[in-house]
Amino acid sequence: MNHIKSRLAIMNFLEFAVWGAYLTSLGQYLASHGLRDSIGWFYSIQGIVSIFMPAIVGIIADRWIQAQRMLALCHLLGGALMLAAGFYGLNAGDNPDFSTLFILYGCSVAFFMPTIGLANSVAYCALNRAGLDTIKTFPPIRTLGTVGFICAMLVTNFAGFQSQPTQLIFSGILSFCLTAYAFTLPACPTDASNKSGGLVDALGLRAFALFKNRQMAIFFIFSMLLGVALQITNGFASPYIHSFGEVPEFASCWGVHNANALISLSQMSETLCILMIPFFLKRFGIKTVMLMAMSAWVLRFAFFGVGNPGNGVIFFIASMIVYGIAFDFFNVSGSLYVDQQTDSGIRSSAQGLFMIMTNGIGATIGTLGAQAVVNNLVYSKPQGMEQITGWQDSWLIFAAYSAVVAILFAIIFRTPKRPINKQDVKTSLAETESQDGGGMTLI
Repeated sequence: MNHIKSRLAIMNFLEFAVWGAYLTSLGQYLASHGLRDSIGWFYSIQGIVSIFMPAIVGIIADRWIQAQRMLALCHLLGGALMLAAGFYGLNAGDNPDFSTLFILYGCSVAFFMPTIGLANSVAYCALNRAGLDTIKTFPPIRTLGTVGFICAMLVTNFAGFQSQPTQLIFSGILSFCLTAYAFTLPACPTDASNKSGGLVDALGLRAFALFKNRQMAIFFIFSMLLGVALQITNGFASPYIHSFGEVPEFASCWGVHNANALISLSQMSETLCILMIPFFLKRFGIKTVMLMAMSAWVLRFAFFGVGNPGNGVIFFIASMIVYGIAFDFFNVSGSLYVDQQTDSGIRSSAQGLFMIMTNGIGATIGTLGAQAVVNNLVYSKPQGMEQITGWQDSWLIFAAYSAVVAILFAIIFRTPKRPINKQDVKTSLAETESQDGGGMTLI
């Protein structure tokens, strides 16, 4: 059993190292190469592809190709495209063409985003088959994913990749490593039953019928609303910290020149907070844990708004510390909750649906909305303290949004009394088809 946990930990290490190689530093590369107004598009493409790719790949993994093999295939294709984007960036020098870079990067991300849900499915499947409690066993395994993210971030920082397309090449190489490793992971059986159950069954769309359950629908909707916050700091924290370099008072500060290393404190906080999830979930339940995550997002943004890399660096550090609660108590707890509330026949599809609502619709709205705010309050002003003031106002706006979401969630959400099984979903579909005259409306 320890052998299984170690193998899954290595998988998570590589999975998130692929992402950590560029996620927090890509914005700085774009900002320093004439594409600062397009940062939101590069981060929103992660959300756009997450609207459909995780669901499609999850369906395939549920029904036709084992999840660990789909994981390998997605990383093979995504890694090749990321390498292409990196080498294009090197050849383009200081003036990369937006369209070319965006298409290569976007296609790579389209294959990467489903792998987060696939990696969860592979882990849950292996742990369940080994007779282990996923709530107790998975968080420590997932911790190694955060360690991988941190290691990749620090390599990018201290190797001087923060403002260079080399970070994309580094990510592509890591994807190839995981491609090879995924073929060694335990098999995840597919569920090819009920092939004659109609178009809904054939397409594997059962997970969407979870919206027929009121509380699950509320959970997914609030997951989307909180997902708005997910990519904002990833896209804009590094350009924000680097912008202090235009102010003489802060130009020589360590954090200005090592933004990735400073931001890595967020992932270190993640590592510790993941280990707290089993206790908090069992003691307080999903609603309280999600409220803690939402409150942490308020503080995450607010501390950015009042901090600086000089005498206010303590606020930056505080923002990094609360990020562990903000991210883990939402993403990891939410994933575990979905796993516990659905049965094996639709589990990969349900994880894909969770990704759609969070990293898909939510993150897309969030990054494009954040870009509009930053363009209006920051990039419309001269460099220096005027832009810094605009940045700080932007972070406080993001904090206020998170506070509103937290208050609404506290009022509206109620924890379901029992898990949803395959029969519940089948019944919901039958009722929908009956009400719709035998049609295909799912939500």
